[in-house]
Amino acid sequence: MLSSVNVSAESDGPMQSSDSTASSSESVSADYTLHIKTSPVEIAPNRIISATTYNGQFPGPLLRFKEGRQVTVDVFNDTDTPEQLHWHGQMVPPDVDGSSEEGTPFIPAHGKRRIVFTPGPAGFRFYHTHNRAGANLAAGQYSGEVAPVYIEPGHEPGRYDREVFLVLKEFEPTFSRGGDMAQNFLAPPTKVKALEEQGESAMKASLAKGMPHGYEVGYAAFTINGRMLGHGEPIRVKRGERVLFHILNGSATEIRSMALPGHSFHIVALDGNPVPNPVTVPVLWLGTAERVSAIVEMKYPGVWIMGDLADDDRRHGMGIVVEYTGFKGKGQWVAPPLGLNSRWNYALFAKPGATATPPDETFEMIFAKDNAAEEGFNRWTINGLAYPMSTKPTPASFHLKQGKRYRIRMRNASDDIHPIHLHRHSFELTKLAGKPTAGILKDVVMLGGYQEAEIDFVANNPGLTLFHCHQQLHMDFGFMTLFDYV
Repeated sequence: MLSSVNVSAESDGPMQSSDSTASSSESVSADYTLHIKTSPVEIAPNRIISATTYNGQFPGPLLRFKEGRQVTVDVFNDTDTPEQLHWHGQMVPPDVDGSSEEGTPFIPAHGKRRIVFTPGPAGFRFYHTHNRAGANLAAGQYSGEVAPVYIEPGHEPGRYDREVFLVLKEFEPTFSRGGDMAQNFLAPPTKVKALEEQGESAMKASLAKGMPHGYEVGYAAFTINGRMLGHGEPIRVKRGERVLFHILNGSATEIRSMALPGHSFHIVALDGNPVPNPVTVPVLWLGTAERVSAIVEMKYPGVWIMGDLADDDRRHGMGIVVEYTGFKGKGQWVAPPLGLNSRWNYALFAKPGATATPPDETFEMIFAKDNAAEEGFNRWTINGLAYPMSTKPTPASFHLKQGKRYRIRMRNASDDIHPIHLHRHSFELTKLAGKPTAGILKDVVMLGGYQEAEIDFVANNPGLTLFHCHQQLHMDFGFMTLFDYV
């Protein structure tokens, strides 16, 4: 569990009139101070790892902002490597967003950067490093630079007694040779035959040339809030409580599931945005960087394990004990019955009968994999182009006009699931596996292998805007592109 942390005294002083990187306010105390540093993290008794962290802890401090109230954050980089701190899911300017591709200045090694911005939109967001890791499994989001943000809205969705924040994260990564990714949890399961033929043909041709499967990443340790199952404090609850769980998949590469025996999750928000149609489900699924906010009614007393459906991952730590008042003992795991209702279908949360507003323009994108093409790593392309691995500025591929509504038609010609992320904007899911939908606002969406989807967004936050797969290996090896405003 995480409690709210204000990492320095909150200022009640005058506010600046616009978002900016502060240049003349160094004499004013920051509202929040963050230190990026290498720290020991005890994930289990006598099992200590070294990780880059925020303020020496994993997860980093939970920051609670007020929507529309400007904040000042001092970020100190106590490491030997220039860093970026990305405010994921917030509509901030490019120089604040924390992406070098958009032009955000790096926080220099052993240096400091002061950032001033107005938090928004309300809801569950997070902050994390946006450094590319490449083949370095100690860099990027393989590290411990992940932490939750909650931007308090004027009106909270749903009635609950208290909040619990959970950050899911793996450690001790190693490379392995890739195989097929299980994705039978996604619904609807519709694949596009032409995309499947394209992807399978390319893979067969690569393997026929003697190429191995491209590298993937596996992990030895799995944690919730930085502790392996059985080694952290349990979530202590009372019968009859309504607990609002805010769950973040802080993984670099993994998709996670979550279940709690005897209980269901009443989902009220996805990626921090209230859903039009709150639905109760037995199992949660979260792609990399996705967040789910769900109310659980505590009405099945005992000592239970809230954990991943994958037995191996759960036994290696991906779980947390939920303990009712008056009950003691070892946490129990009971697998939920798996049927059609345990599959993950974003459309369940859509506005019934609604149709999306027609776009002003549609961008076509096709995602493809060049197997093991980058020194054994898969190369990823959007419309045949891989984003350069150099640090030089790259021109935008797509151009926006202020106030226009744009649709991105995404077609996945690979067998991998891609958690697609758009910076500095929220998007509406408008078609999933060929079925129209409306009303669901997100900033990450999982696109299944050989599937297609459409998302709409309004160009209402000028400046360079990064679009990428949030799977670290995919992003690092080409799966990125830029929008600009003209």
